[in-house]
Amino acid sequence: MFSFARLLRSCFAAVLLGLFCAGMAQAQKYVKLAPFPEASEELYGISSGGKLYVFGGLGPDWTPKGLVYEYDPATDKWAKKKNMPLLSHHVALAELNGKIYVMGGFVKPASGPSAWIPIDNAWEYDHANDSWKPLAPLPTKRGSPNAAVVNGKIYVIGGAGLNPGSKETSVHPARPQRVMGTNEMYDLATNTWQTRSPMPTTRNHAAVGVVNNKIYVIGGRVGNAFITRASNTDVVEEYDPATDQWGDLKASMPTARSASAWGTYKGRIYVAGGEVRTDRMAGTFRAVEAYDPATNKWLILPPMEFARHGLAGDVVGNRLHMVSGNVQSGGGPGMVIATDFHEALILDPDAK
Repeated sequence: MFSFARLLRSCFAAVLLGLFCAGMAQAQKYVKLAPFPEASEELYGISSGGKLYVFGGLGPDWTPKGLVYEYDPATDKWAKKKNMPLLSHHVALAELNGKIYVMGGFVKPASGPSAWIPIDNAWEYDHANDSWKPLAPLPTKRGSPNAAVVNGKIYVIGGAGLNPGSKETSVHPARPQRVMGTNEMYDLATNTWQTRSPMPTTRNHAAVGVVNNKIYVIGGRVGNAFITRASNTDVVEEYDPATDQWGDLKASMPTARSASAWGTYKGRIYVAGGEVRTDRMAGTFRAVEAYDPATNKWLILPPMEFARHGLAGDVVGNRLHMVSGNVQSGGGPGMVIATDFHEALILDPDAK
């Protein structure tokens, strides 16, 4: 039976929701910033000392660029630094005590057909002196893992590499490979590694964040390192380093995707961009979403101006920076359309 009162309540609720969403959109807005000097895909970003550092870049025929750039928000300018000592791609980044740690990745074969060779290299980058120092190698060679810091230890989780006992020397879309849940902890004080409890959902190209000393691995791809053969996942898992245990599954991310940018601010983990590939479509995302571990809920935020994957990002101050990337889903010749676009989402207009 028709109820005018019920209809009125529904309309009132819809108006309140609209006002709330409009308020969020007004409070959280984008600013356009200095373009990235060398537009590329497969860039990786991390903040340190109030600045953003961007590493990596992948050129034609899977050729790593090894770029290193420093962005200063105070001047809105980029400064080119020394290239990575080993030109590699799909590395993991972590920041600890004012230094940046670059872990794992892939390199290109010295000769023959191009492919991705997983590596175990670990490096410390001192941005104050623009210098690099090699560290004890990872126990497991892998590319596209995630790195996170809890209580002075660096955890390198997930990634992709070779099957145990395989005669393969590199990872290629058309050849067997292994997507991993491997979890290895690096102790800077002793320059040693320790194996920890593996992640239940094996994956690579995921996002990561740390809130209240717990690590959250978000989304990514399963089955393969290459989007042409992989499936995206919306799975969110929580790891507690204190107990070396993985908890129950968390609320699924609204948009299953991989090769995103991410950053953490005031207890929320922000994920931006990414790509998807199915038998019916190939595309990139504008989506920006935030996971709140305290409520186990997701927030939908205003989207980026340009959809892209393989972009660099992190939070500096109260801004989530999103830098460069490929506007088209990768995986084939002539499909790299890199943009130099650099935008930031102001997460908290009242913060300085």
